[in-house]
Amino acid sequence: MRMLIKVAALGSLLVATSLYAAESAKVVDINAKASDAKRIAKEDLGTKKTVTEEALGLRKVDLYKEDTAEPVKADFSRPAPGEAQKFERAFLNAPPMIPHSVEGLLPITKDNNQCLNCHMPEAAKGVGATPLPESHFTNFRPTTVMEGSNVVKEGKVVGKDIGNTSDIKVAKAKHLKTLYQGRFNCSQCHAPQAKVDTAVANTFTPDFKDGKGKAGSTLMDVMNEGVE
Repeated sequence: MRMLIKVAALGSLLVATSLYAAESAKVVDINAKASDAKRIAKEDLGTKKTVTEEALGLRKVDLYKEDTAEPVKADFSRPAPGEAQKFERAFLNAPPMIPHSVEGLLPITKDNNQCLNCHMPEAAKGVGATPLPESHFTNFRPTTVMEGSNVVKEGKVVGKDIGNTSDIKVAKAKHLKTLYQGRFNCSQCHAPQAKVDTAVANTFTPDFKDGKGKAGSTLMDVMNEGVE
């Protein structure tokens, strides 16, 4: 009987996981309200004959009365990891916002990064999480070594062959089998999304090209576009 219960429970878990994976394939456009045409028309100061002082600032209150200026009450409560719907990226290859609760996950330290438990490629597919892209396993920084008193970057002596690192247009990408440590601190680029409206309307429209960039990374494909 206990074995049957365990098998049934496991089956339910697998079904729930597959359902979540299917649902998480959809992405939520969290900027939809900010790009609403009616809101843009209402807030476009360029179409107004006169502009009030209240409309000039982001607070939208009397500029001479601090007692009416209250900070935005941000609500960061989110579903637990594995239960949240993914967010559409703000633009092509933008670091995606974190759609789930980060309670107990932060801060990330050198000895504790729980994000990797779900987002490493070998684990992500099974739990419906976004897998770390190839760019996170690649070192794009120029190889730098000391040769005597010279700093050598990508085989070129700094101050002699090149002025500085900025003169190296394309460094030789080094593909790694493990996570590149420069990408280890997830919260350096990825942040939780608060449940608040944007302060102003947004006329920016992202170009996701073939559409794949809404919920995935294409950075490795376009990294050197426009670089000669």
